[in-house]
Amino acid sequence: MLPPLYPSDSKELEIRNLGIVSYDKALDIQADLIVRRRSGEVPDQLILLEHPHVITMGTGSNVDHVLADQELRAQLGIELYETSRGGDVTYHGPGQLVGYPILDLKPDRMDLLAYLRDLETVLIESLEEIGIHVKKISGLTGVWVEDRKIAAIGVRVSSGWITSHGFSLNVNSDLSYYENIIPCGIAGCSVTSISEELGKTIEIKDVLPIVCKYFENAFKRHIRVGGPTN
Repeated sequence: MLPPLYPSDSKELEIRNLGIVSYDKALDIQADLIVRRRSGEVPDQLILLEHPHVITMGTGSNVDHVLADQELRAQLGIELYETSRGGDVTYHGPGQLVGYPILDLKPDRMDLLAYLRDLETVLIESLEEIGIHVKKISGLTGVWVEDRKIAAIGVRVSSGWITSHGFSLNVNSDLSYYENIIPCGIAGCSVTSISEELGKTIEIKDVLPIVCKYFENAFKRHIRVGGPTN
């Protein structure tokens, strides 16, 4: 039997920018890459994409935090999915950069809390470079501009310490769609975006290389660009 091409201590990171991908398709992509990463067929992955309008419910969700009923969701073109990630209810949609890291955390990063903090660091440093002063709030996962949430994090770590799901960063999102949920289950939570904070439209293509740079730094990986997935 041949040894894996990319063992657990491989330092390569393959980045795949997929554009707009439906949520169910993204779940399939992650499931496939988890298997391939576990076998060592591929190196660590960072999948970057946007979703059509969708509300997702993590393992800690309360159904009452979805405010739009089925009829209203149909009118607005919003899908609804229950997922295996941690956390409560969140929203994804066009203008939001979503990142799904498929990482093997063995042998030296087998700490879920540290992994969450590393993802927060990537987002905080990216936003600081863009010119937005952000912070973490004690006891809450995600990134905030004062009391306005700009980025959400919800992850899963499967057997073998392989990660999936990840983070979402509002770049030029239509923030009115957040009126259909209680974001992350926090009553009265307000949300914002990069464009909202800077007072001008910022495109995802302008944010992508910044996020990739700080992801490379935080996880000490060597980036290579991958192609589309099957």
